[in-house]
Amino acid sequence: MADTPLVSTDWLAEHLESPDIAIIDASWYMPADARDTYSEYLAEHIPGAVHFDIDTIADPNSDLPHMLPSPIAYSSAMRKLGIGDGQRIVVYDTHGLFAAPRVWWTFKVMGVDDVSVLEGGLPKWKAEGRPVEDGPVRRPERHFTARLDHAIVADLDDVRRALKSGSAQVVDARSAGRFDGSAPEPRPGLKSGHMPGSSNLPFQELMDGNRLVAPEAVRAAFEKAGVALDRPIVTTCGSGVSAAILALGLATAGHGKASVYDGSWTEWAGRDDTEIETG
Repeated sequence: MADTPLVSTDWLAEHLESPDIAIIDASWYMPADARDTYSEYLAEHIPGAVHFDIDTIADPNSDLPHMLPSPIAYSSAMRKLGIGDGQRIVVYDTHGLFAAPRVWWTFKVMGVDDVSVLEGGLPKWKAEGRPVEDGPVRRPERHFTARLDHAIVADLDDVRRALKSGSAQVVDARSAGRFDGSAPEPRPGLKSGHMPGSSNLPFQELMDGNRLVAPEAVRAAFEKAGVALDRPIVTTCGSGVSAAILALGLATAGHGKASVYDGSWTEWAGRDDTEIETG
């Protein structure tokens, strides 16, 4: 399981009762959607799944949305969820594929290898007539060891350095309109446009309905966007969520470790000392 970032609904159904499996509902929506993901989780979730809120399990000292917490804080949060060392972690969301890759990547950043995303998420699981349950899930606390992997997370300085030196390719998962500046950003007050020297690959181009396209289609999409798969890649988006979809796609395509710019466009466009291009 550790060799692939995806796991099938058939596999999860077969291992649903395994004591070493930890299932996570990572559902998240844009603020404008005004949906209560925890209430939806309580109404129905895959049996045994705990709820992971990316806005709560985040850096409380940052004014940017859902920034990575410290390893100590993350370890504490996982211990309370009953997620610990030696478990096989499966993450899903109610879109099918949207926020689950962000949580998959977060576990990777914290040094966890045995974590996968459920193909098709809750929609596919339900469409196949598989069981769901309601109410909260409380697992016994477990020890969780976080070891920060700096290689797969990028900050503002990393991105500036990559753009200036060409040491890594910066690939933006936002829509073409937001990238070229012709469409507004969903967050009030943020300019649209893009980082000079970055490339655009809207995450939807890696999707077939609510599932990730096949590895060869992932490779073709990146190549069409002018991105060389044999060179380092930093992915970015609005706030670091859909950028993780690109990172997940790259992992299926055998790219290795792509970095995600945690602050993404919300940080870049919210500053006075960064350059923005349009067109």
